[in-house]
Amino acid sequence: MRLSRPAPPPPPAVAPGATVAGVLAEVRRFEVRTSRFVTDVLAGGYRSTFRGAGVEFSEVREYVEGDDPRQVDWNVTARLGRPFIKRFVEERELTMVFALDLSASMATGIGAWSLREAAARFCACLGLAAIDNHDRVGLIAGSSACSRFVLPRKGAGHVLRVVQDCLFAQGRDRGTDLANLLGETARRLRRRAVVILLSDFVGELPERVLSVCGRRHDLVAVHLLPPELTAPPPELLDVVDPETGRRTRVDFAFAPARAAFAAGVQRWRHELAEKLRRCNVDRIDLQLPMQPDLTAIVNPLLRFFHRRELRQVRR
Repeated sequence: MRLSRPAPPPPPAVAPGATVAGVLAEVRRFEVRTSRFVTDVLAGGYRSTFRGAGVEFSEVREYVEGDDPRQVDWNVTARLGRPFIKRFVEERELTMVFALDLSASMATGIGAWSLREAAARFCACLGLAAIDNHDRVGLIAGSSACSRFVLPRKGAGHVLRVVQDCLFAQGRDRGTDLANLLGETARRLRRRAVVILLSDFVGELPERVLSVCGRRHDLVAVHLLPPELTAPPPELLDVVDPETGRRTRVDFAFAPARAAFAAGVQRWRHELAEKLRRCNVDRIDLQLPMQPDLTAIVNPLLRFFHRRELRQVRR
């Protein structure tokens, strides 16, 4: 269970008095702030990490001298009585879909950003890198049920739509149900895609659904870690579980209590990492900063790209 300072109920999809122009202006500021990272830092790592599925069938044509006999389509050749070959084209285009947890705990955090705001910035960074590589980007978001599905498309404007939904889409209830979110993702995506699961993982992690989704898609789990988990302030705090409403008082200035809390968090993170490893799912840990700093998002991404590159070289 993750504890955070008491927070008001989640805001409506668009705050009172907000305008569409204001929402779009906020999203465009994300693009301006992340463009330098995309063009200078992330683009190369993205291209070397996420690759197409290899080759796909294009057409059958009649055999001509010099063609590779290994490409002969024997079924068509036998039916028509003269040799035909299969033609393939290299498949470079990828589909990237962000699967966003919309539970109540994602709207909290004592740092510069809430977990939802950090997730939106992560989607802006990686989404802009994807469309710079001419890939498609989409979004599926929900808590106990799917609340928003944005079809994967190309273009910077579509990335802005995805980021806007990351900020303002609302779940149907306060709880976390990653099994339903992953199951809905697997049902809606017919072809293999890169699925980026963004959550604080406070609920039960469904290993069976995780394994199935990981086999069908390139699944990457992004674990959002607020400052109160990794470095709680040394104060007496009234805290609340945002999903159940349970309240308690914790003295983080008391060294034994602080040590026990740190040990519990460490144990929970280790168990989560082991479950993801068993399911063969890559993990990115995002430790949210106390002050606004996009490098807290970019640096873990670069480390992830580097790990993937090393794994491909070893193969």
